Amino acid sequence: MNDATEFKDIPPTTLADLLGREQVMDIGIRPLWPSVPRVAGPAFTVRCPPGDNLMLHAAIHRAEPGSVIVVEAGDVDYALAGGNVCAVAQRRGIAAFVTDGVIRDLAEVREMGFPVFARGVIPIPGTKKAVGPLNAPVRCGGVAVAPGDIVVADEEGVVVTPRARREDVLRDARKKLAKEAGETLDAWEKAHRERIDAILAEGGFEG
Repeated sequence: MNDATEFKDIPPTTLADLLGREQVMDIGIRPLWPSVPRVAGPAFTVRCPPGDNLMLHAAIHRAEPGSVIVVEAGDVDYALAGGNVCAVAQRRGIAAFVTDGVIRDLAEVREMGFPVFARGVIPIPGTKKAVGPLNAPVRCGGVAVAPGDIVVADEEGVVVTPRARREDVLRDARKKLAKEAGETLDAWEKAHRERIDAILAEGGFEG
């Protein structure tokens, strides 16, 4: 079973601070129902051409439990998945779908509580004709995602930690969170003001 449970306690904001903009998916990829819990898991990657969803439907039977299925979609005109596909993925232990495409049957997906991060919803499904590789590098939401990269997603957004940097990022994130937890708001405000005032002074600001 894939295990990225250590990352479930790390907010995307913390990871974004450490990894930078290039590892953060764009703002169009959002949770499709309110109060979606934070998910974390290794990426199982899929690429679907315009109008076709075959390889995502194949992936739900091949991805290991705990995986986050990340889909590079060809368009936002046809749904990649619906209620039954999400139900089977959930039954098989898939942690979530993250895609730059769209799904359908939102009410069903919301009711079952299966986390989907996508660009939206459309009622028409894609076809199932285009056979392609699974677990090849993809690009989703502007981020290059390789199989096994750690995907963390919640209402703040979606951040991808490259697999090779996993241990270093996890260590640095824990250190950052521990430091923040031990800092009072008064101390943060004082340090913040000093930093801002120093930058303003450097820029010649008076006032």
